[in-house]
Amino acid sequence: MRKDLGLYIHIPFCIQKCGYCDFLSWKGTEEEREAYVSALIKEIRSYREFAEGYKVSTVFVGGGSPSVLDPAQAERIFDEVRGTFQIEKQPEITIEANPGTITREKLDVWKQCGVNRLSMGLQSTDNDNLKMLGRIHTWEEFLEGLSMAREASFDNISADLISSIPGQTREKWEKELETLAGQKLEHISVYQLILEEGTRFYEEYAGHPELLPDEEESREIYLSTGKILKEYGFEQYEISNYAKPGRESRHNLKYWERADYLGLGLGASSMVRNIRMSNTRDIKKYLERCENPKTMRENVEFLEEARQMEEFMFLGLRKTRGVSRKEFRRNFGQDLDLVYEKALYKGFENGLLKEKKDRIFLSEEGILVSNAVLSEFLFD
Repeated sequence: MRKDLGLYIHIPFCIQKCGYCDFLSWKGTEEEREAYVSALIKEIRSYREFAEGYKVSTVFVGGGSPSVLDPAQAERIFDEVRGTFQIEKQPEITIEANPGTITREKLDVWKQCGVNRLSMGLQSTDNDNLKMLGRIHTWEEFLEGLSMAREASFDNISADLISSIPGQTREKWEKELETLAGQKLEHISVYQLILEEGTRFYEEYAGHPELLPDEEESREIYLSTGKILKEYGFEQYEISNYAKPGRESRHNLKYWERADYLGLGLGASSMVRNIRMSNTRDIKKYLERCENPKTMRENVEFLEEARQMEEFMFLGLRKTRGVSRKEFRRNFGQDLDLVYEKALYKGFENGLLKEKKDRIFLSEEGILVSNAVLSEFLFD
């Protein structure tokens, strides 16, 4: 029987680098994009023997901005995926799309290729904020792209927002959130701004915290997010993700539930049979070694049982439904309450963890300090 598998495909190109972005991405010339697509196809093809043991249920094409590829390039990639892997009858196939690069031709080709979910990188509904963030599109262009996507019969669309950006208040944030929620999307992801070293935002704001919302303002922004989206029919199912019933990201759930997924493309990460690894981030090395992935893998680590337990907890607790005691015992043959007695006692005592029947999950207060709570589940 074939084992379930998710595929992540990385497209490292974008029109311009956003001020907050530390992802592996750059503009790239037309020649570089074509060379990369050809190499990616060779890498996909190299997995034919491996693919015989799996059935793919989710595909996620991320970046960068995969929507910068021309339709023929996207079609070639998807054709190779289907020629190499067995895809289940009702898969979730997602492509990330920058609103400034969406065309009707691209939408039609993606649809023909089996794409049934769009993840639109909006980030803000305010044009001044979009300019400040370094986005190439306007709110009006997002609406135009959304309208075209609906006309092309896409009925599962997600949009991303960034909160706690420079100059933002809770009132301004709530206005933005309600503006987006009113567009009747199926999924919304909300990520709090993190100043990553090496980005323009880090240079501009790391030494000037007074230009950013303070801790209390950010707390209020987060709390209001869940309340407002709930009013619009969204349920929070993970720390940063909200969906209409049944529209959770099946692919992202694989990450949090430690299911097998294979990363394809430059710098892409994988987790297969409790082995974590990633492809090289060196484009020259990638282009040279794409036909033999073993020669370009980095950070290869077999996860011993203790590490598997850690991941079960700190990834599983990101979901609002938390983790299952029965599932822990089924996976590890041990009692979760005994293995993590101290961490659980501390979390329950401080009101940061809650339990309901078989499940343990973060409280609302626990979500606000999730990094600290989750670190308690790491072994010394």
